[in-house]
Amino acid sequence: MSGGKPVALHTRVNRAAPRLASLTSNFPAANFQEREVWDLFGVHFEDHPDLRRLLMWEGFEGYPLRKDWHEAYFEAEHKPYRSRFPNGSKPLAAESRTPFHANVRLPEGWQPAEDGIEEVDRLLYERMLLANRDPAKPLGTEELVLNFGPHHPSTHGVFRMVARLDGETVQHLEPVFGYLHRNHEKIGERNTWLQNIPYTDRLDYINGMTNSLAYCLALEKLLGWEVPERAEFIRIIMSEFSRIVNHMLAAGFLSNELGLYFTGSLYALEERELILDLFEAVSGGRMMFNYMRPGGVAADLPSGWLERAQELVRERLPQKVKAMQSFLLDNEIIQARTLGIGVLPPESAVACGVTGPVLRASNVAYDLRRADPYGIYDRFEFDICTRKHGDAYDRLALRFDEIWESLRILTQALERLPEGPVQSHKLTPLLAVPAGETYTRIEAPKGELGFYLVSDGGRNPYRYHVRATSLLNLTPLSAICRGAKVADLVAILGSLDLTLGEVDR
Repeated sequence: MSGGKPVALHTRVNRAAPRLASLTSNFPAANFQEREVWDLFGVHFEDHPDLRRLLMWEGFEGYPLRKDWHEAYFEAEHKPYRSRFPNGSKPLAAESRTPFHANVRLPEGWQPAEDGIEEVDRLLYERMLLANRDPAKPLGTEELVLNFGPHHPSTHGVFRMVARLDGETVQHLEPVFGYLHRNHEKIGERNTWLQNIPYTDRLDYINGMTNSLAYCLALEKLLGWEVPERAEFIRIIMSEFSRIVNHMLAAGFLSNELGLYFTGSLYALEERELILDLFEAVSGGRMMFNYMRPGGVAADLPSGWLERAQELVRERLPQKVKAMQSFLLDNEIIQARTLGIGVLPPESAVACGVTGPVLRASNVAYDLRRADPYGIYDRFEFDICTRKHGDAYDRLALRFDEIWESLRILTQALERLPEGPVQSHKLTPLLAVPAGETYTRIEAPKGELGFYLVSDGGRNPYRYHVRATSLLNLTPLSAICRGAKVADLVAILGSLDLTLGEVDR
């Protein structure tokens, strides 16, 4: 894959009965995305193999991303809400005016215990028992449908996998989404342009710095703004520190799930705390940073920050990464539980639309920092790492490879950091953005994170859409789990490295 700019296709549909041909037969990556469009917009995709709601429950009334759909406690189409300021400039919190349970809208006469949840599960189990049956199976053994989650320590959040087992072997697996859904995109269209920045931190909440960077890059395209040189370097530094945090946590948590409790994860958490110290020094937060801004960053680096970062990059992190890499990748338990498990061939990885370490571990050298460079990544020397086998072990090993490349980039950026301003424009709360549209993407730690923004020239986005890396990276989950042992499910899921805040949005 050589890379290049994204291609956008536009089409019109009948509003009363919107219908389009499904692309799933040619592009399996469209599966979850078409289901999401059906769920939230009501566009029917003909010949889709499994057109069901993705994030909302079956029986939900309406399509939440349509402009004429209003939430239960609707105030106005756009912020700032005038009802929040009944006494002039002093705001009144909406929570103080919301009756208990009045912020949930259910279909009239709907009884969750009778009509909703049981019916949804009944249909789910019917699909599970019929899918991928082998008519030539010689022995008619009884099969079992098993739920992993939504409350399970290995699902990395409120995520549910339903598996049909023949003994210890997985015959079919289906992911169930939506437990953490809060209609992030509808909120994004209610917000002003600048109010969306802190909301992006809450997508992949491990990587708030890169989430807001992608959004600000999209906003800068619409505004036509340039970014000062020093701010460009700071953005690269924050992004690569985020990548190191993400990959170390992914490796540490996977080791927990494979039975090597706490050692790997504590190594990762200790180094993460030191990097979060740096993030806190510039932003005031340790998880939700709200640091990136259109036109630059919120604040310059404080006194002593650069020296602390250089010591971490040059001395401490290389030692700790080397030690962690050695005792995980050379460990017999890790190798036994991951080698040859969850193999994703390169052609399947491309067809399923996976990106990031999951794609490159399948020997596809595709990284947006090279394929479609943004910021000033084209000024740095680093390699695009790949692995050959596409199994859980390679996905783990590749993350360590990428940590070393991030350290290379950080070394160069910290040495060459110029002086100068960190913001090109003075920001106003009710910033108006010229009419237009853009899809802007970055190589986030988990893969391609993209924002599709449409402006009608006003103070709020007309359309706000997130291309969620973790959701697309779940596309091949059913296929790579089929035929695996039930004990391997947590290894396969952990090797994909998901954040449910981004999946469900």
